Amino acid sequence: MGAGRGRAVGLLGGLAGVVLLSACGGSSSQAVAPSAFDVRASIAAAAANPVTVSPLPGTPDASPATQISFLGAPGLRVLSVSARGSRSGAHAGRVEAYSTGTGESFLPTHPFAEGERVTVRAQVQLAGGPVQSATTSFTIAHQAAVSQSEFPNVPGSSREVEHFLSAPSLAPSTLRVTVPPQPGAAPGDLFLAPYQGTGAPGPAIFDQLGNLVWFHPLPAHDVATNLQVESYEGRTVLVWWQGRVLQVGFGQGEDVIYSTSYQPVASIRAGNGYHADLHEIRVTPQGTAWVDAFDPIHMNLASSHGSANGVLLDSIVQLLDVRTGLVMWEWHALGHIPLSDSFNPPQRSSYPWDYIHINSIDPGSSGDVLLSARNSWTLYDVDLHSGGFRWRLGGPRSSFRAGPGTHFYWQHDAEFQPGGLVSLFDNASDPPKERQTRGLLLDPNVSTHTVTLVKAFTNPAHTLLAESQGNLLSLPGGDWLMGYGRLPSLTEYDSAGHVLLDATLGRNVQDFRSYLFPWAGAPTTAPSVAAQPSGGGLAVEASWNGATAVVSWRVLAGSSPTTLVPVASATKVGFETTVHLAAAAPYVAVQALDGSGTVLGTSPAISG
Repeated sequence: MGAGRGRAVGLLGGLAGVVLLSACGGSSSQAVAPSAFDVRASIAAAAANPVTVSPLPGTPDASPATQISFLGAPGLRVLSVSARGSRSGAHAGRVEAYSTGTGESFLPTHPFAEGERVTVRAQVQLAGGPVQSATTSFTIAHQAAVSQSEFPNVPGSSREVEHFLSAPSLAPSTLRVTVPPQPGAAPGDLFLAPYQGTGAPGPAIFDQLGNLVWFHPLPAHDVATNLQVESYEGRTVLVWWQGRVLQVGFGQGEDVIYSTSYQPVASIRAGNGYHADLHEIRVTPQGTAWVDAFDPIHMNLASSHGSANGVLLDSIVQLLDVRTGLVMWEWHALGHIPLSDSFNPPQRSSYPWDYIHINSIDPGSSGDVLLSARNSWTLYDVDLHSGGFRWRLGGPRSSFRAGPGTHFYWQHDAEFQPGGLVSLFDNASDPPKERQTRGLLLDPNVSTHTVTLVKAFTNPAHTLLAESQGNLLSLPGGDWLMGYGRLPSLTEYDSAGHVLLDATLGRNVQDFRSYLFPWAGAPTTAPSVAAQPSGGGLAVEASWNGATAVVSWRVLAGSSPTTLVPVASATKVGFETTVHLAAAAPYVAVQALDGSGTVLGTSPAISG
């Protein structure tokens, strides 16, 4: 978003009727928690707008670098904006449009001042309709610095690390399949992002027999999460988060999009001065992306039995325009969820208080988004326009009477399912609340205000209690894949709960979420080859990182790199195939062949 882009807009006069937040015990230099009255007033102010404006009215801790986002129907234009800080005064800026055509953002020329109240009034027009007023008011946070120390690596076993002679730079954790795919198992490959342990971290694809398909090693100190297949601009792509995981409990990084040839397509960075967190990345077919961020802010936590000079971690959800990087929508937990709802008490230590911990985002089909908050044991169906809750499931303020087996604790990965059902990964641990972690499919009935248990999945052979991370993925045909996050396990179940596939990564390895998708990859790189003497002949190793169409390998040999001829062939076996030659050769290369014998790629020639 360069300085020359966008267009300037006229400044309006002052704004009356500003919604203010009560202090709730905080000083003027610190963020304050909303009372129930403040939340209702803020939601009402947001609902009255003709378009959705972010930061939402009443947001108590917006970023000093925030833009003002106007989201609506196609053809929305922002004609003029007045943005005034109670300390910094009027702010000039420019307007830039979303590539989706559904709104625009006002980008102030200068940041706002910490602790000040900002009032915004704009004139907007929807698809040639009448000019209307849109307003918001919010407070700027006093952002806090936290330790940048990363989680120390917990070593695993060197025997549980992959090594390949033809691809020595690849050293991911092994994936050991303990129950091979049973009849009825969903087709596809496993998409993981292992970290910790002894293997190198990075996004990795394995087949269902545990053979590596593709691995992308990361720079030092980086890890990855959420490797998955999505659609972007009409193309099938790989998407994942990568960055640093801080010991205080959240990630700082970016989300990336790669093509089916494993080439970078786009980077997605959180807007408004935040860093994308590791918990969620969802790229939509419309070219937008849902991400989360954690923001440490100064706050008086004495009323919650914390420090009067405390630091709180607020959870932030953003909808981004991938092409422009503009923030289309932003929601702050602190503006809507009381501190008293947290089951994670503050500690009088140097650690910030992670009071709510949003860890999944799933956009709905009717202008809403489903959020999971680990530390309130609650799922929230959030109305995008007002920012308020359509309903809450679980925790201290549930909208539903809980039926047998429907309670969950410290959960992850809440998703809408067909028929109004909701799935989630019930960690039930840290501290433990149950004997086993479960995958749950629940039916929250908004008419009767009851929730019933539809299905519960637990591993029958192992007592698995995952203290963090994890997911439950709906698969075609009614199957479900559970990734156990902090534990190095993943299991596929049929609709009746029978195990169709079971596998484990190396000791102490973690994988935030596990996925299964059909996949076809065609790298732009050449195949790799290695060779060494073997019993008077030559052992030739062949591999091609990420190539899924290879069925067999052909070995070429000769006296020089330009005189190579075919001398042997072998069916592809796993990631790296070894072909034995009866006699040594001065030079060798390999060719990758598909099922019809067509050459897909040829390696460079190497000395035999």
